[in-house]
Amino acid sequence: MGMFDTSGKSDGSQPRKPGTLKKLERMKKTLNHQEPDRVPISDFFWGSFTERWRRELDLPQDANPYYYYDLDWIATVTNSDPHIRSFETIKETQNEVIVKTGFGGILRKKFDTPMPEFMDWETDTIEKFENFEYDDPADRRRYFEAGDNQIAGVGDGFERNSPPWIETVKSLRPDFPVYGSMLECSEFLTRMIGQENTLLWIGLYPDRMGKAIERLGQFALDCAKAEIEAADGLLDGFVIWGDVAYKKAMFFSPEYWRRYYKPCVKAMTELAHENGLPVIYHGCGNVRQIFGDFIEIGIDGYNPLEVKAGMDVVELRRQYGHKMTFCGGSDIQVWETADKEKIRREVLYRLNAAKGGGMIFQSDHSVASNVPGATYDYIVNLVRQYGKYPLQLGEFDLDLRSSAKGKD
Repeated sequence: MGMFDTSGKSDGSQPRKPGTLKKLERMKKTLNHQEPDRVPISDFFWGSFTERWRRELDLPQDANPYYYYDLDWIATVTNSDPHIRSFETIKETQNEVIVKTGFGGILRKKFDTPMPEFMDWETDTIEKFENFEYDDPADRRRYFEAGDNQIAGVGDGFERNSPPWIETVKSLRPDFPVYGSMLECSEFLTRMIGQENTLLWIGLYPDRMGKAIERLGQFALDCAKAEIEAADGLLDGFVIWGDVAYKKAMFFSPEYWRRYYKPCVKAMTELAHENGLPVIYHGCGNVRQIFGDFIEIGIDGYNPLEVKAGMDVVELRRQYGHKMTFCGGSDIQVWETADKEKIRREVLYRLNAAKGGGMIFQSDHSVASNVPGATYDYIVNLVRQYGKYPLQLGEFDLDLRSSAKGKD
């Protein structure tokens, strides 16, 4: 018996629909670099986009892009707060709220702006970070109980008492392949101590900081283990969230990443694979310096592949062949123009990377409110029309042959 006693208990989820089984087959083939019936499509949607989409397409208030378009996969997040506790409300008005979360971050959420502002952190010295005491990764509240947690509750929206993660998984399973997820060290650090402190302490105290990052990595890995066990077979895949780069390059040296960050990513990937779960790694920015490392680790798919950071999925396919599945890569800045001809060129060009499988069509970050509802509707229809195998891309068809060998 593992951490959570599920013996003799039904998981309570509803049977999976035939269409969901088809999506699972589509995703499996794609991640194994085989051509399914068509290119899978999904995305990450800001709440502000969903509101605009409903309004512009005259849809009901409970309309949801995942269900409306019958998208091909969805990610879920557990309570990964290092300290499991309710938000401490520091200030609240009609226009904004300031809270302290279980990450020890103090955040201001203005209700009329898309994302929160980090104002301060409890953990504001390297000594505090070195001595940080993490709550139990296997605490049942993370997976089986409702409660405040920063990832689910403070983003482009604001939510208190988020529902139990396991109930979210069960509610989605009949309709979608459901992925669990966990932050890796870089995403934890952004929320626990902030990017400025992270980079400053790496520069001033590289070895001390490295050891503290290793300890954080063990916490993240233990949370991933507990999450997978809590799911008890209900997950179809796993996402690792970890931003380590900006528009031009990495935040710090590739060598430092390889020494202190990579082991956690590798261990999480191996854990997921041991449990039959494919892994999609989410990392913004230009990660070309370490892209080969993700392939070596065994990451199945990479997201989001930001065009503005030089991550062109077509060129990456030429360079790496079918050693990696690309999840994302369509230029959101083109989507924002609402110019149908530009969007058509953009979509059909990117679909070249789907030849031979190995591409899940998504934006190169997420869908925010500056994308018109009708534009996303048009994009889904384009992908469904031109993403059928064998691909027929007409004047946008490209020869992707290169010296890159196929997937190892």
